[in-house]
Amino acid sequence: MIDLYTWTTPNGRKVSIALEELGLAYRAIPVDITAGRQFEPRFLEISPNNKIPAIVDHDTGESLMESGAILIYLAEKCGRLLPSGGSGRWQVLQWLMLQMGSVGPMFGQTHHFVHYRPGSSDYAEQRFVAETHRIYGVLERRLATREYLAGEHSIADIATWPWVARWQWHRLDWSKYPGVRRWFGHLALRDSYRRGYDVPMPTQPMVLPP
Repeated sequence: MIDLYTWTTPNGRKVSIALEELGLAYRAIPVDITAGRQFEPRFLEISPNNKIPAIVDHDTGESLMESGAILIYLAEKCGRLLPSGGSGRWQVLQWLMLQMGSVGPMFGQTHHFVHYRPGSSDYAEQRFVAETHRIYGVLERRLATREYLAGEHSIADIATWPWVARWQWHRLDWSKYPGVRRWFGHLALRDSYRRGYDVPMPTQPMVLPP
């Protein structure tokens, strides 16, 4: 059994989707970040950076924070979603790192300034929306000729998809990103993605691009 400490954010959904996809038994423990629960001493022992998600694997005794590290751990635990070696492994890891270093941070800033604090800074809105669109272009060039980011379905797709799921906050012209739209819609049909999206509880319904 794995304890998953999470909330209804893209980073939290990465891990719940992975757990569903891998068929691992887990218990979702809500950490309401809107109420500051991530700063409670008990959670600090599990996640020293006070961020969700985090896991405790009671099978192995491992306690992990940081969604990228958790995804790699779960994939290696099950021998799925991440090749054990060769070029395929590096393809997955480089696209996972793109999510960690670009998709998450830049989309997150767009969410902050466009959705949560609209009008607070025209410069910030323009800067981060432009960078978000640039990253969509990177994803589009990759997905225009591939079904998945790293060739086969992997933790790179699982990490990136929940961020694209907030596409309504990104001011997109979807006609420019047909590959991303196809990829997103295809994964949205998987039961594991639908179940993982609603962890630790259902919130706003998933919306498919037009």
